[in-house]
Amino acid sequence: MGSSETSSYSSPKKILFRQLFEKESSTYTYLLADVSHPDRPALLIDPVDKTVDRDLSLVQELELKLIYAMNTHVHADHVTGTGLIKGKVPGVKSVISKASGSKADLLIEPGDKIHFGNLFLEVRATPGHTFGCVTYVTGDGPDQPQPRMAFTGDALLIRGCGRTDFQGGSSQQLYKSVHSQARILDSQLLLRNVSTVGEELLYNSRLTKDEETFKGIMENLNLSYPKMIDIAVPANMVCGLQATTSEI
Repeated sequence: MGSSETSSYSSPKKILFRQLFEKESSTYTYLLADVSHPDRPALLIDPVDKTVDRDLSLVQELELKLIYAMNTHVHADHVTGTGLIKGKVPGVKSVISKASGSKADLLIEPGDKIHFGNLFLEVRATPGHTFGCVTYVTGDGPDQPQPRMAFTGDALLIRGCGRTDFQGGSSQQLYKSVHSQARILDSQLLLRNVSTVGEELLYNSRLTKDEETFKGIMENLNLSYPKMIDIAVPANMVCGLQATTSEI
């Protein structure tokens, strides 16, 4: 599924979900909407500047009302599409964690709930890849869609995790983030495209190790310097080249 441009999942309980892919940075963008609500409110998670027109065309095609453009963290491999989206769709609010030190319309903290129609995403702190990483989890309860989904950014990947050698990263903190949150989250939560939290705790080649072994793995990845970091991080600290922001 990783090579496809888009994939979808529809729950019988109101939610519309689309997974979109940007090839150059290998970034997944997620579109969610409450299609049972009269306004069909929607949000985008981790949009990329180069695919904004594609994403907005899909929003229009599906007759959705985009209200949030959200980021899981300050990306180093691409410029977020949030700023461009705000310029093209009046009223859309940018969202990022307060801990990231970035500028946005809505600065979120752990425990906050992002409502769209009758649905919501809950914010969980999962620092380690960067200082301000968060995970967005679909709401729990009888009126919320099942199965639940977790949008982890780069904190937890299928059979891997994000690097920890830039932007306040910490292998120790990432290990604790994933394992502490896994104790809280349902092990059947769908993860990215597609695994589950429980499956990763059994088979993830990095995070199934003890903390010291994990730290050694992360300190010896020998990865190259991110080619977009010097452009992407400054832009993403203001949620994608926004001229003005209103911090809430």
